[in-house]
Amino acid sequence: MKTFLEEVVSDIISEKVVDDDLVLVVPSKRASLFLLQKFAQSTSKAGFAPTIYTIEEFIGLVSGLTYASNTQLIFELYQVYKTIHGEKADNFHDFSNWGNTLLQDFNEIDRYLIPQNKLFAYLSAIQETNHWYVKPEKTPMIEAYIEFWNSLEPIYHKFSKHLLNQNIGYQGLVYRKASENIKEYAIDINEGSHYFIGFNALNTSESTIIQSLLDQKKAEIYWDIDPFFIEDAVHDAGYFVRSYLKNWSYFEKNTLKGPAPNYLKEKNINIIGVPRNVSQVKYVGSLLKQFTADSKHSPQRTAVILGDENLLNPLLNSIPDVVSSINITMGLPLSKTPAASLYSEFIALYLNWNSKGWYYNDIISLVSHPYIKRLFKQPEETLTRLYKEIREKNWVYIQPEQLHILSEEDRSILQLLFSRNYTSPGKLLDASIEVAQELKDRFESFGDSISLEYLAKTITVINEIKIYLNKYNFINDIKSFQSLFRELTNKETLDFYGKPLEGIQLMGMLESRNLDFETVIITSLNESILPSGKTSGSFIPFDLKQEFKMPTYKEKDAVYTYHFYRLLQRAKNIYLLYNTEPDVLEGGEKSRFISQLLSENRVKGSIRQIIASPSMSLTVPIKKSIDKDVSVLSLLRERARKGFSPSSLSSYIKDPIDFYKKYVLGIRESEEVEENIAANTFGTIIHASIEILYQPFVGSVLSPEAIRERISLIPEVVRNAFADYYPNVSLTEGKNLIAYHVIQRYLQKFLEMEIVSSRNHKIELLAVEEELSTTIVVEGLEFPICLKGTIDRIDKKDGVLRILDYKTGNTKNSEVEITEWDAITTVSDKGKAFQMMAYSLMYNEKYPTENFEAAIIPFRNLENGFLRFCIKEATGGRYAKKDYTITPATLLEFREQFQLLMRKIFDQEVAFEAPQN
Repeated sequence: MKTFLEEVVSDIISEKVVDDDLVLVVPSKRASLFLLQKFAQSTSKAGFAPTIYTIEEFIGLVSGLTYASNTQLIFELYQVYKTIHGEKADNFHDFSNWGNTLLQDFNEIDRYLIPQNKLFAYLSAIQETNHWYVKPEKTPMIEAYIEFWNSLEPIYHKFSKHLLNQNIGYQGLVYRKASENIKEYAIDINEGSHYFIGFNALNTSESTIIQSLLDQKKAEIYWDIDPFFIEDAVHDAGYFVRSYLKNWSYFEKNTLKGPAPNYLKEKNINIIGVPRNVSQVKYVGSLLKQFTADSKHSPQRTAVILGDENLLNPLLNSIPDVVSSINITMGLPLSKTPAASLYSEFIALYLNWNSKGWYYNDIISLVSHPYIKRLFKQPEETLTRLYKEIREKNWVYIQPEQLHILSEEDRSILQLLFSRNYTSPGKLLDASIEVAQELKDRFESFGDSISLEYLAKTITVINEIKIYLNKYNFINDIKSFQSLFRELTNKETLDFYGKPLEGIQLMGMLESRNLDFETVIITSLNESILPSGKTSGSFIPFDLKQEFKMPTYKEKDAVYTYHFYRLLQRAKNIYLLYNTEPDVLEGGEKSRFISQLLSENRVKGSIRQIIASPSMSLTVPIKKSIDKDVSVLSLLRERARKGFSPSSLSSYIKDPIDFYKKYVLGIRESEEVEENIAANTFGTIIHASIEILYQPFVGSVLSPEAIRERISLIPEVVRNAFADYYPNVSLTEGKNLIAYHVIQRYLQKFLEMEIVSSRNHKIELLAVEEELSTTIVVEGLEFPICLKGTIDRIDKKDGVLRILDYKTGNTKNSEVEITEWDAITTVSDKGKAFQMMAYSLMYNEKYPTENFEAAIIPFRNLENGFLRFCIKEATGGRYAKKDYTITPATLLEFREQFQLLMRKIFDQEVAFEAPQN
């Protein structure tokens, strides 16, 4: 395979003397490097190399201007914007959200040499007719809106003049200036001394410059395109070259140089569908492993093109060890490095500061960063203490002083990281530099060169921000500081070092211009990625762009089409990967490029389609089971001595594994900060509040008047309960405020129901929160079982004793009704029935009672009344007979089931097993 650059070099050498007077202009730095290599390979003696420029460098040379950075431009534009709009101007943070779009539009206007006055007049008129009003009088908002659009032309002219006075420019301004200077530039150069190599989509400025030199015979141009795409009148790959053939006067007498018929030659094309993005890079890794094992395969003639450049990191982690060398053209975005993420967290921490302090999750997020852990002398001790304090003291919001006292050894670092003083961008910037210096010292002591590289680039960005802070006075809040930091880190990259002419080439689509490879792997061939689809990012409407012949998404699609097919022109082995599972984040359906390839009249069998997916095997789920050894039985016996609660035994019925973890091993779920009240805390507060409200009535008959007097105490009682069980949290906002009022409403509703009940019935309150325990001898066990628990309320209603249990969760009648006694210890949703009978058994052991009832008070649906335990006939459906009375016979039946349950729990042959789903 003879590459395009080899053909060009061969042609130039046959016509010209190669020295530094020969000027070659190419689309990219990568192309210039490979072009220079081809010249070196074409000669056997020493000599001067030609002068090679990228198109941007060449145009900068012709214009006499220096390119300003994007960051500098946005600051300069804001200065101009403020001088025009004065007090009405947006602050810098708000401006930065739309200023880049305006800058891009200015760029396009100049690159395409659009008559500015005419375009801005049209744009202003369009906005006036498009928006919101038909009446002659305008609202202040509409007046401000129209004023903004009318100000774009003055902003443009003043901004251009402002930059030219400094001899700098944005790309479009440099291009416009170069197109004005090209005739003067051409006077001083020799005939045929310039060559433009491998261009396709030229803007108007580039086209004007190149045509001017061609018409004066000062230059020649080579096109990297196959005749197939030029001859096809509708193929987008030849869209631009066909328009140049038609519109350039140069081609009335001259033919195209460069096109060579390679595209229709035999190729091995593989179209591979892979599920999800990470699977694509894994598949690329497997392909590279195959190529390395094949001695006929040349790594130098292999390229991996990332359609989505965000796949760089996962791809680097998927390259097999057998690949000896790889050259990466793309840089790693600084924003993806740990150093940048640390400062993003640090700045966000101070942006989110309020008078209550820092939200605890923001603190945890920062101190959990691996670089922050490097700063501490005793990271484990300091962080463990912090997490413990947050959990145990329920710190939802944290003040700096609470953090400073966590560790004497790490106090200085804690004071550096957490301070009240970083209230301005300048102070926060100084702190950021101090943190960077501390990190630098730590990384050097650890010999961590990669982290030092990340940090060095980040410090460069921080120092650049310091320059802007000193130069401009409008970065006066932390939000603007954050916006500037984010913008700079998104644009900065960490470049990889290597041997650019050796090994497998890994690059993005634009870096592949002018380069040819025998083997090409292209990833992410999905709509909205390749091609990128319709994106606006402009204040100029589509129809106005068409009128002034500015590029739209149609031209953008043609650019992508050219680059895609250009890669395929000379390649022999082609692997095209796409995501078979399209979604919003990872691209749309299979790319139209693939459909277009499949519709071509190619040699049968030259295109192979496969769907690749990782091998999968279904594993038979293993039932989770824990055997009871001697140590487990010993722990169970100790638990039996201390006492089982009804809720712990109902936990065994529901899930023996959960019972084993909680009540045998004593493993509890880790405590979390309750920023929003948890279900168990909700219930605890209701229990505590009712105890306080009803304690004065114990031993007496409830009266409507006495209960009504207690209603006024509800807010204070609930507030005190919160203070006892849920401290350090404000009840003035958010979900906690809602919970506070919901609990009050539950209690008020309950007391109102009690008023009605006490008016119609005689209710004698015997006890609240009564603690009971009893010892039960189980046949077959050598030791007794202690059963203990707290009964929420015991009373008599019209002489009938009631054992009552409060529930704040969802409770149904079916949970307190049984038809067969064995269900109470074997069916998981009968846990509440089991608990009520266990309480009844304990009460009866201490206070023998002939007949009584047990019921649940369901706070979530009080209107349905108390849910009474009952034994229900198995037949009869909803009309089945129900027995609500607990008698000695009832307790005897339950005692038998309780003994069966205990023997099962202590049976060494019966393992703890997870319930069937």
